[in-house]
Amino acid sequence: MSSLNLDDFAELIERPDGGARRDAEERRARSAVPPGALGRLDELGEWLAAAQQKVPVRPVERPRVLLFAGDHGVAELGVSARPAGGTRELVRAVLDGASPVAVLARRLGAPVRVVDMAVDCDPQELPEEVTRHRVRRSSGRIDVEDALSAEEAEAAFLAGMAIADEEADAGTDLVVLGDLSVGGTTAASTLIAALCGTDASVVTGRGGAPIDDLAWMRKCAAIRDALRRARPVLGDQLELLAAVGGADLAAMTGFLLQSAVRRTPVILDGVVSAACALVAQRVAFRAPDWWLAGQTSGEPAQAKALDRIALNPLLDHGVSAGEGTGALLALPLVQAAAALAAELPVRD
Repeated sequence: MSSLNLDDFAELIERPDGGARRDAEERRARSAVPPGALGRLDELGEWLAAAQQKVPVRPVERPRVLLFAGDHGVAELGVSARPAGGTRELVRAVLDGASPVAVLARRLGAPVRVVDMAVDCDPQELPEEVTRHRVRRSSGRIDVEDALSAEEAEAAFLAGMAIADEEADAGTDLVVLGDLSVGGTTAASTLIAALCGTDASVVTGRGGAPIDDLAWMRKCAAIRDALRRARPVLGDQLELLAAVGGADLAAMTGFLLQSAVRRTPVILDGVVSAACALVAQRVAFRAPDWWLAGQTSGEPAQAKALDRIALNPLLDHGVSAGEGTGALLALPLVQAAAALAAELPVRD
């Protein structure tokens, strides 16, 4: 299908430094604070030490919130509480500083970057730095047609890789990854059901803006129909993303894999980032060692994907707003773990 060889990622991605992790464990053992007293913060500090290849760890000072945006044609079926083609308003709210993630990001000092991959609006309606990677206007209706052509899927995947390189080159030391989409949870749930070998009803959730029972049944039917189209292409991850994913999901998958290549840690948010992580794990089994699950969103598909990847969410506050909000709430926890690991006095 493509000249892009995903098998290369399995060779390029290395695990975080095991020696640094052991050094961090040894350093922690010499602290006056009893073992286990800091709970999961110890584990996070050791994970950061391994990712940074440094003991004591450096503080997390240059985090970035990265949001991939795109509309999905399946939203025309009424599977979302938001209107089809409504992603532009979500993007605009973030850019205007009026969304939950924008408010939290200001408070936490984390810049927000929005990347339009398939928003259903004229490109001139959004800033050029937002739209410069756009692949198409909305993705196809996955219950009856491919979300993307083969060329579009490859272009989106490569765009995600390029963005990972841009962030690594800019000195970003941790990425909070989220999405802005209408219909995105339907595509994500389809990917997760296909890769986990389960039925549509098991993965169908209520979405970020909760839907009623009739919309849930429409969403379940759409996932069921999309699954019939997904199963024949399960052996090719890029073809799978083209069939039932979307430009934003393909870009996010490329971003996750290339971030692991560049040794950039990532905090995942909800079901969309979990679906992309599951696809990326199929490409390179070491890649999940570079990610944290920021939160549990309440979506059954997210829980299934994180269980398959073996990631345990840091927070469970019932945040279903999407757009990286729940993952951003986990950022202070990671920063606290870094500070404790670096600054607690140790015995010689």
